[in-house]
Amino acid sequence: MTPADTTGTTTSAVELPVPADRYRGARLLGTGGLMATFLATCLVTGLPTDRLVLLGWVLAVLAVQSLGRGWPVLLRLLADWLPLAGVLLLYDLSRGFADGLGVPVAVGELAAADRWLAGGVLPTVWLQEHWGGEAWAVFASLVYSSHFVVTPVVLGILWLRDRSRWTAYARLVVGLSAAGLVTYVLYPAAPPWLAAKDGAIEHVDRLSNSGWAVLGLQKAGAVLSAGQGQVNQVAAVPSLHTAFAVLTVLVLLPVAHRVWQRVALVGYAVAMPVVLVWSGEHYVVDTLLGAVYAGAVWLLVPRLVAAASRAVRRPALPPEVAASPRSEVGAPLPEAVAA
Repeated sequence: MTPADTTGTTTSAVELPVPADRYRGARLLGTGGLMATFLATCLVTGLPTDRLVLLGWVLAVLAVQSLGRGWPVLLRLLADWLPLAGVLLLYDLSRGFADGLGVPVAVGELAAADRWLAGGVLPTVWLQEHWGGEAWAVFASLVYSSHFVVTPVVLGILWLRDRSRWTAYARLVVGLSAAGLVTYVLYPAAPPWLAAKDGAIEHVDRLSNSGWAVLGLQKAGAVLSAGQGQVNQVAAVPSLHTAFAVLTVLVLLPVAHRVWQRVALVGYAVAMPVVLVWSGEHYVVDTLLGAVYAGAVWLLVPRLVAAASRAVRRPALPPEVAASPRSEVGAPLPEAVAA
C-alpha cells in the first residue's frame, strides 16, 4: 500500500524524509581526510601508543560520521565515549604505579614454567635462534603494533553499526583491563627481555619493533619504544596483547559470516602470542594466561551485568505482603492478595 492509498493524497518520494543523505559526501570526505592524516602522522612520527590519543582519532571519525544526523546523535556520542575514556585513563595511570607497592617482582619462576612446558628449552631463546628474517620481522612488528589500534577501531565500528554490541564490548574491555591491573599489582613479573637484561636467563633481544627499520621507518620504531618505556615494565602477567586479541575474536566471530573472515580472526589470535614470545615481550605462560583471562571475562562479565540488572529491577515487597500467610503451594492466600 502506498502513502496515497492511506492518506488520500499523493506524496512524492522526494518529500519523504531522508535524513542525512545530503551529508553523505561530507561524511565520506571528512572520514577519508582523517584516515589519510592519521596514516601520514604514523609514517612521519610513528604509531601513537597512548590509548586516549587513539580514542581521540576514533571519536573524530565518529563525529564526522554523525554529521547531518542531529544533535541527539552527537550528545549520545559524548555520553557513551567520555565515561569509557575516563575509565581507561584511570587504568593507564594506575598501571604505572602497580610495580611501586613493594611486591617482589617475579623473574625466575616464569622462565622455569616455560622450560617445563617446552621440555627444558626456553621457547623465546629457541625461537630467536631458529626463526627470523626481514619479512618475519616486518610481520611481527605489524602484529605487535596492531594491539594499540584494533580495540579502538572495533569499538568505533560497533558503535556505528550496533550500539548494543558496542556496549557489551566496552564492558568487556573495561573488565579485562581491570582484571589485568589487579594481577599486575598482586603479581608483578619481568618479561623475558628484562629478565635477560638482569642476567636471570640467557641472552634475549627485544625485537618487537625491529621490523620498522626494515621498512625504513626508524622513527616509528623509536616512538613505539618510547611508549613502551613509559608503561609498567613488569606488567607481564597476563599478556594483555594476547588477551585483547582473543577477546576481539570471541566478540567478532559470531558476526563473521565469511570463511576468510573467520580464518583471519583466528589467525590473528594465534599470531599474536607467537610474535610476543619470539620478540621477547612475553613468556608462553603469559600468553596462555592472557587467553584464559579473555575467555573468563567474555563468559563472566555479561552474567555479572545481567545479575546486577535483575537486582536493581527487582521491586521490594511491602512488609505486610512479605509477612502475609501463604498457601501450601507457596502462593499468597486471598486475604493477603486483597491486602
